[in-house]
Amino acid sequence: MKVIDRYLEIWNETDPAQRRVLIDEVWAEDGRYTDPLAVVEGRDAFDAMIAAVQEQFAGLRFTLGPVDAHHDIARFTWLLGPEGGEPLVVGFDVAVLTAEGAIAAIHGFLDKVPA
Repeated sequence: MKVIDRYLEIWNETDPAQRRVLIDEVWAEDGRYTDPLAVVEGRDAFDAMIAAVQEQFAGLRFTLGPVDAHHDIARFTWLLGPEGGEPLVVGFDVAVLTAEGAIAAIHGFLDKVPA
């Protein structure tokens, strides 16, 4: 599913200007992100959260697992780790899309986190 591929691109884009272009393409203006560690609403807050995650996990990359989608929802697994290496973090997200196909909400779960 292309919107989910683009969503993961956002997490890996370290150039702030290019990351914002991707966010504006994929993320609904009032999109909401929720996981066990964060709740953010809107593009600016989402962008700031990603920048903080990139700083905390510098040099690591997100990769996408299988995506299962129907109607306006998608579920997928993602992994965060060194390129080609064992993931340090594994998560499972559910995306809710707008009628136009933008991400309206992400409901995130963490399956594996560093000790």
